[in-house]
Amino acid sequence: MKKFCAFFLLSVFLAACSPKSEPAAAVSSQPAIYDSQESAAESPVSAACALESTPQEVSFTASDGQELQGYFYPACAKGAPVVVLMHWIAGNKADWYEIAAWLQNRGLENPFKNPGSDAWWDASWFPANDPAISYNVFIFSFRGCEPYETGCRERDLAGWLLDANAAMLKAQKLEGVDAGSVAVIGSSIGADGAADSCLELNELKPGACKGALSLSPGSYLGVSYPDVVNNLGELEAAPQVWCLADENEIAVCDYAAGSNPNFRSIQIDGGGHGNELLRPGLTPSPMQAILDFLETALTE
Repeated sequence: MKKFCAFFLLSVFLAACSPKSEPAAAVSSQPAIYDSQESAAESPVSAACALESTPQEVSFTASDGQELQGYFYPACAKGAPVVVLMHWIAGNKADWYEIAAWLQNRGLENPFKNPGSDAWWDASWFPANDPAISYNVFIFSFRGCEPYETGCRERDLAGWLLDANAAMLKAQKLEGVDAGSVAVIGSSIGADGAADSCLELNELKPGACKGALSLSPGSYLGVSYPDVVNNLGELEAAPQVWCLADENEIAVCDYAAGSNPNFRSIQIDGGGHGNELLRPGLTPSPMQAILDFLETALTE
């Protein structure tokens, strides 16, 4: 337990740090859509689909009345699963612009201006997707995290937990979504938000959350990550719960190991914290792990 507590304090410090790259310019809550979107919408992949590939602005409200903003990337077919992406403390929903389009898998080039040049904003190295698979994708910004150059303006652990829960409920109600097939992926504060909100959703709507993948969790939202993993494993329909971290933070994942039959701990040596794991040259590849996780969690 001493090892876990010490590691938790270290993880909180790491999560409070900015990305290693230069601070990004402030991101508008409604970024401009560029010409590349038109050409993508007219591609053969998009032409055969039931819904347009263009990201849709989404407004929703947390249980305490806080208004939140996000984008919905429709899948090719109606009734497809939905993947919710939760950002880290050093960013906002813009962190997922390229990855959302990649998971949507409809030939859409990211229509928004990326606020930086880190690896998660460079789709050229992302693993190839199965052309037959297209997910609905929902991204949003936690309260107080947009638009600020270095991410979240101040800590609001209780508020962020409410935001995560609200995002999962909203994702179920989006057009064309299979409300009974939700997966969630999060980084740092979003890593805990992913697991916490998966449990919350399944307690409200049993079996709806099929899985939660966490990049560098650390019990950041005031809820014990190992306890949440254990509680998810006790559900009648236990979802997939995957934890990815580097050698300095894997202790949180390992601490939760053994408490859930569907839990998987994956160590990424030299990976860094949160979004820093989303870069090429790492073994195993976290981006490939994301695809493997979704296939495992969402394939019945």
